[in-house]
Amino acid sequence: MSTEITKNEASISEFIDDLYAEYDERLGWVRRDLLVLETLIDQPVAQQTLLDALFRNLHTLKGLSGIVNLNAAEQLIHRMESYLRVVKQKEVQLSLAGLDALITGAQTLEQIISAHHTQSPLPEATMVVAQLVDLIPATSSSEVTSRSDESENSSSETTSHSDESGNPVRQWRCYFTPSPILAERGITVNISRERLEKIGTVKAAKPIMQSGGLIFEFLLETTAAESTLLAWQTDGLTCTLVAEMPIADQSSEESPPVISTYQESQAPIPLSTETVPYLALSNAVRIDMTRLDELVRIVGELITTRARQESHLKNLRSLLPPAQWHALQETNLSFERQLRDLRESVMRMRLVPIGAAFERMQFIVRDLVSTTHKQIQLQLSGQETEIDKFVVDKMIEPLLHLVRNAVSHGIEMPAERLAHQKPAQGTITLRAYASGDSVVIEVEDDGHGIDTERIATRARDLNVISAETVVDSAVFLDILCTAGFSTQELADLTSGRGVGMDVVKNTVSELGGVLSITTQVGIGTCFTIQLPLTLAITDALIVSTGGQTFAIPQRSVCEIIKLEPSMITVLENNEILAHRGVVVPLVYLDRLFGLTLTPQCVLYALMSGETNRIGIVVERVLGEREIVVRALNDPLVKIAGIAGATELGDGCAILILDTLVLANVASFRK
Repeated sequence: MSTEITKNEASISEFIDDLYAEYDERLGWVRRDLLVLETLIDQPVAQQTLLDALFRNLHTLKGLSGIVNLNAAEQLIHRMESYLRVVKQKEVQLSLAGLDALITGAQTLEQIISAHHTQSPLPEATMVVAQLVDLIPATSSSEVTSRSDESENSSSETTSHSDESGNPVRQWRCYFTPSPILAERGITVNISRERLEKIGTVKAAKPIMQSGGLIFEFLLETTAAESTLLAWQTDGLTCTLVAEMPIADQSSEESPPVISTYQESQAPIPLSTETVPYLALSNAVRIDMTRLDELVRIVGELITTRARQESHLKNLRSLLPPAQWHALQETNLSFERQLRDLRESVMRMRLVPIGAAFERMQFIVRDLVSTTHKQIQLQLSGQETEIDKFVVDKMIEPLLHLVRNAVSHGIEMPAERLAHQKPAQGTITLRAYASGDSVVIEVEDDGHGIDTERIATRARDLNVISAETVVDSAVFLDILCTAGFSTQELADLTSGRGVGMDVVKNTVSELGGVLSITTQVGIGTCFTIQLPLTLAITDALIVSTGGQTFAIPQRSVCEIIKLEPSMITVLENNEILAHRGVVVPLVYLDRLFGLTLTPQCVLYALMSGETNRIGIVVERVLGEREIVVRALNDPLVKIAGIAGATELGDGCAILILDTLVLANVASFRK
């Protein structure tokens, strides 16, 4: 019995997860349509298609809210629908104030749903509801209907339980059993709920499990005839009479409480005996991220096991006849190829378009434009670029800070732009594209750029850097990303507190990415973020120096060269290498970690980085291998330059190095 209850709870939990995923998807469509609607504010004819799409998505959201009894969301959506209805019926013209109210309503709706999901206190929606009510003419049919609905709802428990003809209000328990056949006909739980709401009042609703299937239960109060309800049985909706409410003037105290009746009555749920064939309606399914994480973990264990198997095969080479050893080696190589294909397939399952994060920034820019009185357009490019879902979620806040900075610090006021022969409207560009096994994100503006000398002077005044420090591109970026440092002396609503860029840098570093900046006074600024596609499993070069073995992610290495003493030049106590017309500083791992090199050893330089290239000097390059990245979360072992740890198959853990951070550490020590 307990096992059955656990399965039921798990199924309901999965349904709730699917429901909130549907919430998120529909909200994304609403946000997108509202932003497009803004561009058509003076084109009433072109608005109609968008208004229809908004109606459909909002109505679905209202139905979803009804299923989980989220009344605050239902009421807010109802007001948004009422305003859209009068706009669609041309009783009023869509105004900028109306669009602002709809966008605020969508943002508030998202906050309400998020709070309900996390079981937090619901935010207040009174102000935006009042704004929407004020936009609807008092004589509008939508407003009259809305107010009469409220009046009926507020007095339903204290006034007559009969219609105009004296028909009694009866209480029904209705069950909707979804199936692929019904879905193909367009009959869903939302459609069934709408039918019930048209003939009465749905007092409660909930998903339940019975006999291994998920069905939906509604408690309905209606004066409709039984024949009306029976007609819907072919549509998966079955109703049974619970009670007949007292009519006319009997007090509510004599009536059985609705909630009590709903909870205490345990009438059996009629189940459909019709056998319906399975019909695939979509080639997409939603998968909980925890399941994908578990799958990645299993693939990681397989990779470690294969590494151990390869180690054992090397030990068997001298013990087996050549033919048998080669057969085992071929099998091992085939297993390696298949495991790599499996790994790539699993990783692709975690990839999602970055456009979802980009589109959120449109709302941010719109709000900031209204408060700063600047003229700004946001251009998006590469929204279809895919990256790990975890990375996308983590990058929303850094992107928010970068966009805020572009609005506050980058784009000038219209008069200033015109004075410098620029268009009055500034442009912020969010761009994403794939580069090998990495994704590059750029946040660019065509504002006045950043004055490096002014920033350096301010940093020296605040003791962020010393007076002798030479401010190159790396130091300049470090200054901007220093906690508490701001280019503005006074804080406003959007910036000036020095809490933005340090968040950006820390998050990018945690994700194993690289942050860089290019800026030119009078032209603009571009922040570039390079991130790995996935985090859990990656290809790495295995190196050793001073008897210690390390792993360096292969995406960090662009070339390996054999070092000769004649190739190295000493300049101001720094060893450098002139390679392909570029001066490359050398970083010795043995010196960083206090190791002793083998006498007369041959050294190799791993050339790392695209723009600021460095050479990581090691004693041996052992080969290439897939590794499973294990994060080091303990603060005592979380050290700059160490990206994590992994196991090669021999049972020993080795450190994974972050070459860019190591270069900065080496530079700091010098």
